[in-house]
Amino acid sequence: MEQRAKAVICREINQPVTVEEIIVEPPRHGEVMIKLAACGVCHSDLSATNGTIPFPPPVVLGHEGAGRIVAVGEGVSDYKVGDHVVSSFVSMCGKCRYCQTGRPQLCDQAAKAAISLPDGTTRVRDLAGNRLHVFSGCGVMAEYATLHIDNVVKVDQQMPLDKAALIGCGVMTGYGAAVNTARVDAGSVTVIFGCGGVGLNAIQGCAIAGARMIVAVDTSDAKLEAARQFGATHVVNSAGQENVVKAILKLTEGGADYAFECVGLGEIAAQAYGVLRKGGTAVVVGVAGQKDITSIRTATLTFGEKTLTGSYFGSARPREDFPRLIGLYRNHRLKLDELISRTYTIDEAPQAFADMQAGRNAARGVIVFE
Repeated sequence: MEQRAKAVICREINQPVTVEEIIVEPPRHGEVMIKLAACGVCHSDLSATNGTIPFPPPVVLGHEGAGRIVAVGEGVSDYKVGDHVVSSFVSMCGKCRYCQTGRPQLCDQAAKAAISLPDGTTRVRDLAGNRLHVFSGCGVMAEYATLHIDNVVKVDQQMPLDKAALIGCGVMTGYGAAVNTARVDAGSVTVIFGCGGVGLNAIQGCAIAGARMIVAVDTSDAKLEAARQFGATHVVNSAGQENVVKAILKLTEGGADYAFECVGLGEIAAQAYGVLRKGGTAVVVGVAGQKDITSIRTATLTFGEKTLTGSYFGSARPREDFPRLIGLYRNHRLKLDELISRTYTIDEAPQAFADMQAGRNAARGVIVFE
């Protein structure tokens, strides 16, 4: 049956989000309806509201959610009412060449389901009857959401859902960039540019992997202090540096084995590449604007055998990686409680976005529905 639900909607680019009642339709074949418990307020949601990521409004925001299944559609056999699930913002069909070769984060289906379910439709409309898009096939910044089963992952029912929600984007993206994409090794030197929600998780990914030196770089002293809590051994406030690359090369005594750009700016991606020693790898994790450009000296690729690569969703295999992250959390190795800077009600969502825009949350704001 249909559900009325409050949802956070981007109606206009560069305008505050709105909180509205919507109609959430029941699941069809291969779909489930979720009653959300929590949803992270991610910078990607903000990027949708300011046009950095081109998601045409009106769009129900939210891609980092967790909740309980309250209805299942036809053909669903692996999920049942009552299961706890986390949303995965990359739809993974399991059939395309990328899914079949172990790179499901690059699934062909995901691009087709950026603002809808995989069949090109959505299960949400406003009270006037108008169809709404859904962010990254999810639209989970709402009390209820109907998703395709390719966008959900079942999790242990003992796992607190407000913490579980975080693994569906920020944690997976940052931690995965370090562990899956770069494959940071023990004893290495690492540098992380940007200490927001994704950067902090790249830091703790490096720490869990056994990096001996973890340098956190940001312009905010509050975020740099948080970086220490997550495993940074050294911090650099780039706002006080005339040449941050030279400063880091000196600090690391010759450069880093791995560097991570977690901001989404071409200039900083170039800095991440610039701090590498020979044979090093720079990983671009942040989502830059469509016209943003990164410039590097081409010869350094040859003579230094350096690598510049990207990491999308932490090179995730969600059905394997999400349970692994939960296991790390339950064994007190992965910090999730500390990631939550502040919780909000859904009615406070505009404030949550304003706080994120102003940098008032050192890590992550979370909307809690229950």
